[in-house]
Amino acid sequence: HVQLVESGGGSVQAGGSLRVSCAVSGYPFSGLYMAWFRQAPGKEREGVAAIDSSGSTTYAGSLKGRFTISKDNAENTLYLQMDSLKPEDTAMYYCAASTVEGAWSDWTKYTYWGQGTQVTVS
Repeated sequence: HVQLVESGGGSVQAGGSLRVSCAVSGYPFSGLYMAWFRQAPGKEREGVAAIDSSGSTTYAGSLKGRFTISKDNAENTLYLQMDSLKPEDTAMYYCAASTVEGAWSDWTKYTYWGQGTQVTVS
């Protein structure tokens, strides 16, 4: 079965950087449509960025320029590089995968989810 395991979260000061990773197993990684979501306490889950099988990327408008999504097909790993972090970026970050491409920011379209990794910016 498909497993997604995030890592790399932590605490950082405002203006700093973090990179979170998502290791994928159980499905041909190169064929998956992948995305990062985040959810802060009391708020709805929101799409951060997505990447399709060809490597094309899409970002939430407010995050483009600070966040970069990428993947390594050889390592079956998805990444999210986060720069110039702000306190409002504090949230649980989740990777998600789908075998079909759809409305990238609609979390209900994704079949597989990781357990999440906490990012705290102070």
